[in-house]
Amino acid sequence: MSDDQDAGSRFPVVGMVGAGQLARMTQAASIPLGVRLRVLAGTGTDSAAQVGADVRLGDYHSLDDLLAFAAGCDVVTFDHEHVPGQHLAALEAAGVTLAPGPAALRYTQDKLAMRQELTRLGVPCPRFAPVAELSDVTRFADEGAGWPVVLKAVSGGYDGRGVWVCDDKFAAGEVLAHGIALLAEEHVPFRAELAALVARSPHRQGAAYPVVETVQRDGVCHEVLAPAPGLSPAMAEEAQRLALQIADSLGVTGLLAVELFDTGGGLLVNELAMRPHNSGHWTIEGARTSQFEQHLRAVLDLPLGSPRPAAGQTVMVNVFGAQDPDLYDKYIHVMAADPGVKVHVYGKSVRPGRKIGHVTVTGTGEGGENLLALRDRALRAASYLATGKERGE
Repeated sequence: MSDDQDAGSRFPVVGMVGAGQLARMTQAASIPLGVRLRVLAGTGTDSAAQVGADVRLGDYHSLDDLLAFAAGCDVVTFDHEHVPGQHLAALEAAGVTLAPGPAALRYTQDKLAMRQELTRLGVPCPRFAPVAELSDVTRFADEGAGWPVVLKAVSGGYDGRGVWVCDDKFAAGEVLAHGIALLAEEHVPFRAELAALVARSPHRQGAAYPVVETVQRDGVCHEVLAPAPGLSPAMAEEAQRLALQIADSLGVTGLLAVELFDTGGGLLVNELAMRPHNSGHWTIEGARTSQFEQHLRAVLDLPLGSPRPAAGQTVMVNVFGAQDPDLYDKYIHVMAADPGVKVHVYGKSVRPGRKIGHVTVTGTGEGGENLLALRDRALRAASYLATGKERGE
């Protein structure tokens, strides 16, 4: 072994189950830290598998594949929440260090358990109830929730999937016919959707990023505005406090994204994610420490980096696939039209509606005019990358 190899061997190996865009961007963050990132990919064409030096092919549904993948890793973390709970428990029993662990991850895999635990902790949430039959839903509506009622899959939903807004009992009946475990939630009228991103290490060091506003369409995030415009300092501090409280109470190691409704009269917690999150992509250019570096620091129990913003205002816009599969040729126009736009692509095949990348624009954040201009620049770039056309053409 050479001297260089011997020196490098002292650096830890982090295993990340899943090889999507979150693992891809974590790979970039691992390089300057000297951390070796190993990813478990389903295929060699997965987003992170295209750029990683240590890629293992396997199925996260297979305990044997997971155990083989974890061998030699100092810690194993995740870019999704779909590893079966019994496998997580078996990995932990086998001595694998998981970050976060099965006890915490349960609350991202089981929405009913999450609602029940947050309620026990005194965290404000929408009104909810488990439902199995149409009579359960109508009783929930009649006893105060009213219509429409939101039905959610207890497990497996993400990016708007597994969520149905039902205007009446007939719509609810159609959802119940799917035969999956569901819970009902009240439909919350809100002023804005927010996200509070925090990190927590095993030694309980915490760090909170500025609270952001997420602009959603059909349950899918399209834009992130950092920091959230018009949010009072007191409300922003309350959102950060809630997120840090949840991370500590649930024993989270790594990142925790808390999605919230700003109702105008207070905050309600909507969803949790214990990993890097779409609402935190802006941190690559817009914060002193990106969410991806912060996650690595946290799971390795390193001192956390500064979450302070590096720009007055940052706008991130997701790029969704359209009919034209060629992204590369569009770079020339986007880069020439606005050299300040930062483009991130995920190496995914293009299909309509699929999240294939994002763009970020930073600015001083001085006044509403500046935010409007930043959003326009980001939206123009994302539109052209997707369709080859400017917005409104």
